[in-house]
Amino acid sequence: MRKRLKFADPLVPLVLNGSKNTTWRINDDKDLQPTDILSLQKTDQTQFAEAKILWVKETTFSELTSEDKKGHEPFKSDEEMLKTYSKYYSMEVNLSTRLKVVKFKILN
Repeated sequence: MRKRLKFADPLVPLVLNGSKNTTWRINDDKDLQPTDILSLQKTDQTQFAEAKILWVKETTFSELTSEDKKGHEPFKSDEEMLKTYSKYYSMEVNLSTRLKVVKFKILN
């Protein structure tokens, strides 16, 4: 069975048009690794694409580099970024929260 990654509905067109090819994940329970083939899904769990992981990096929000942010939807501020991820994960996210940066390539 393929590993699945869900994307908020407004992000789906960005993934499909190639402008979003990086995702940040907190509490990776899937053990995401380079070369994994993924089923990319909308929030209703319908698949909209398949992708291959190119590379993975573990870091914190405070240590995100420009390379980590390349291919990710931009945020106006750190405050907006932390608020967005707190909402996505229903938990308090701060600059010291650990995350995985996942760079991927659409296959279909």
